[in-house]
Amino acid sequence: MVTVAFVFGFLLTCVCADRVADVVLSCTLVEEGVGLGGVGGGSLFTHTPATLVLRDVPVASDEPLETLTSFVPPSIPDPDALLLEVKVASPEIPNTHVLLHADCNEQEGGEFSTVLILRTLAVKKDHLTLIQNKLGLPLSQSGTLLTEVIFLVFSHEKSVSAPLRGDVILNCGFKQQEIPLAQEVSVEWRLQHRGKGGKVFEMMTRLDEAEGSTVVHAERRGSSMAASQVVGEGNASVTLTKLKLLDEGTYICTVSIGIVHAQQVIQLQVVQPPRVSLSEEKQSQTLSCHCATYYPLEAQMQWLSLSPADTEPTVLPDQGSLSSHRQHGDGTYSLSSHLSVPPTVSPGTTITCRVSHPALDGPLSISLVVERPQAGFYWWLLGFLVVTLLFFYKVMR
Repeated sequence: MVTVAFVFGFLLTCVCADRVADVVLSCTLVEEGVGLGGVGGGSLFTHTPATLVLRDVPVASDEPLETLTSFVPPSIPDPDALLLEVKVASPEIPNTHVLLHADCNEQEGGEFSTVLILRTLAVKKDHLTLIQNKLGLPLSQSGTLLTEVIFLVFSHEKSVSAPLRGDVILNCGFKQQEIPLAQEVSVEWRLQHRGKGGKVFEMMTRLDEAEGSTVVHAERRGSSMAASQVVGEGNASVTLTKLKLLDEGTYICTVSIGIVHAQQVIQLQVVQPPRVSLSEEKQSQTLSCHCATYYPLEAQMQWLSLSPADTEPTVLPDQGSLSSHRQHGDGTYSLSSHLSVPPTVSPGTTITCRVSHPALDGPLSISLVVERPQAGFYWWLLGFLVVTLLFFYKVMR
């Protein structure tokens, strides 16, 4: 039995016939148990570069066939090469059609991931049969290791963002051959963040839906899974409600059936968009832009002006002063920027505070128009100066 972990997207070539394609992927062979019992325990896994040929990937009717080049097996089989061959139909490997659009320049083909558990198929051996040097298994005539998928664990997302105090579903699923490997299935979710980890949720149930067979341990309050979906659909997704900043981190979904197991890793980012407001101190001609209760810390504030004679706003040379970041009890932050309106700014000019933050779809702007000073303001200022001079005159006498 062989465990293969691969990231979709390293498309090398494929061949098309009868609206199906053979997709060739760069992948990694993962061997379990290596190093156990050695000095210091050793590594539990070794990783070896390999090549995976997915047979019979469905091609949509509107897919242009001329863009698909032919896969040609090596003319001389190489016993050192790890060339694994598997059909995608039984059980069906999710999202394989996306691989037809993967970039050949080593760019990812989508926000999904799959781990396969493969079992080698019997090959008729004779004195001419080559043996793969690393695994000691017989090769087919084309130099490939013929395999079948007996179990796979997948996720449609590698990372997800969710709002603070909101809910989120972390996607994880599994499939196996029609003949079950075992009747009992175990699903465990763990969280790793900043060097710390712990169990979030665990469920053990039976695929034959035996009454009272489900055992649940919810370590995190507000976490849940549906046993009926695990049994009926292979859906091992977990729901988290009322998210806190402590819920942020790397989630590991482990599905075990019998002696086989596989994992998926999903990054959860908790976000909170800022509340933006603008205030004005007319006497000192000072504007204050307030960016409140946001997360994560990356917030940017910028001042712009648009005079009546201009068509596009320009960035003010003087960006004012920033307060220090203030952290609240729930872990969110606040920040303020203060700008003294330059005396050269003409009345009718629009001053804008623009805020950028990862939780926003785009920059958020809030503006006000600089008004002409009222005539009464000058008389008030003159009176203030006269009173001040009289006060100091009496004090000095």
